[in-house]
Amino acid sequence: MLKNGKKNGIKSAKSQEVSASTNGTDYPRHSVSPGEKVMLAAVDADQSEHYARKKDVEEELEVQRRRIQDLQARQYAENKQGLLIVLQAMDTGGKDGVIKHVFSGVNPQGCRVSSFKAPNPEEANHDFLWRYHKSVPARGRIGIFNRSHYEDVLVVRVKNLVPEEVWRARYGLINDFEYSLTRGGIAVIKFYLHISKDEQKLRLESRLADPDKRWKFSTNDIKERAFWDDYQVAFEDAINNTSTEYAPWYVVPANKKWYRNLVVARTIADTLEAMDPKFPPAEPGLEKISIPD
Repeated sequence: MLKNGKKNGIKSAKSQEVSASTNGTDYPRHSVSPGEKVMLAAVDADQSEHYARKKDVEEELEVQRRRIQDLQARQYAENKQGLLIVLQAMDTGGKDGVIKHVFSGVNPQGCRVSSFKAPNPEEANHDFLWRYHKSVPARGRIGIFNRSHYEDVLVVRVKNLVPEEVWRARYGLINDFEYSLTRGGIAVIKFYLHISKDEQKLRLESRLADPDKRWKFSTNDIKERAFWDDYQVAFEDAINNTSTEYAPWYVVPANKKWYRNLVVARTIADTLEAMDPKFPPAEPGLEKISIPD
């Protein structure tokens, strides 16, 4: 079940301690409340509020982008709080598109994208969180995970790469990891970009039909598509076990790319606003300074 509207005003003792948490904001739709159960099959991937077409959201999307730009500039100058944004989706779900369209105009000095594929030998020799922790944003920065530590409870489960007792125990380890980040001044928000199986088929066919997009297509996409139902169950369990007050999940209807971008931009802007970054105070006495010729 998704929670539509304002978040519950009741906070746990743990969430009250987290200075960088994202509680207390009038969030947009699609947030997943702790303890509630998401059923992805019941979420309409085509929904778009009252908007009917891309043109309807263009002005609002630009408003949200400008909010992000302004708040990120304050966050960068303040250098006290960071923000980790996790993007997860099925293949063709739109992670790259979100990064391109939502973060257009953001100062690259204060923003970094990290993408994660199968672990290399060095990464595989460490605990599963090691390679992700290295890419966590510093204070004053925004970090975007294009895929993330959640791959270690998704693909490893679907492909039977590790025993169930291993991947199931990782839910608690992930919650602890994200809580430790919030205690260190790094807020965490997570997006699952929800597309339908029919929409994925259309997007794969589009890539095949367009010579300029074929580089995005892999025959492995077809193999992965065969595991659609298994991945849906894995995503549901991951979201249900790790959506917390200090690191919430958002299930974003993503069949309409323009609506997906608006929801993500609006949520990020609201999160940054809740963090309330401030420009640092100026050096005392500057009003008396005269610039010499």
